Amino acid sequence: MKHIFLALAILICGSMFSQNGNGAVKNNYIQLSGVVVEGDSLLGVPFVSVYKGSKPVTITDYYGFFTLVVQPGDEIHFASLAHQNAIYKLDDTLSLKHYYIIQRLVKDTIMLANIDVYPWPTKEEFKKAFLNLDLGENDYDRAYKNLDKNQLSYNERNLKMDSQSNYRYAMQQYLTKVYTAGQYPTISLLNPIAWAQFIDAWRKGKFKKKAPAKPYDK
Repeated sequence: MKHIFLALAILICGSMFSQNGNGAVKNNYIQLSGVVVEGDSLLGVPFVSVYKGSKPVTITDYYGFFTLVVQPGDEIHFASLAHQNAIYKLDDTLSLKHYYIIQRLVKDTIMLANIDVYPWPTKEEFKKAFLNLDLGENDYDRAYKNLDKNQLSYNERNLKMDSQSNYRYAMQQYLTKVYTAGQYPTISLLNPIAWAQFIDAWRKGKFKKKAPAKPYDK
């Protein structure tokens, strides 16, 4: 029995020394550096969480750069709120001490549910506004009000010309002036527009003689 235990001890010690000539297990650590970029614009993604397996290790800086210590065969996870998570698998046959990678992240699109925003802060305020809502006037009443004869007559007398009408009138006056250039001016006795302007000015009292201004009494 003693010989068996002695043989097992010799085998275990031999396997340990075979891994490292100094008798210590050799750990192959690697300095992994890189940059995380956008999938479409290739711009650096800042503040991306970098995990080694399930353990958080570091985050990227403002320009998307990161660096950490890994071992061959490790899985590096990259997580960002606005992007889809990504995993980078290291080969288990790496032999150098420094490696550099470029990791691309794809933007993650999230469809949010529709939200209705109301001007009432509470349900009680909404209930009060709903009960006090005045629904007496409908589309028919508004159409009847817009077609009121008195209102239409008032608009016809007081409605000013728009920019297009003013431009057309100015161009007509200019063409009339050019047409009669070097001749006696035409008489507008049969011009309906001139008669309409004359009647409108007469109704507004533009032809009334103004009273002379009173001298200032000290």
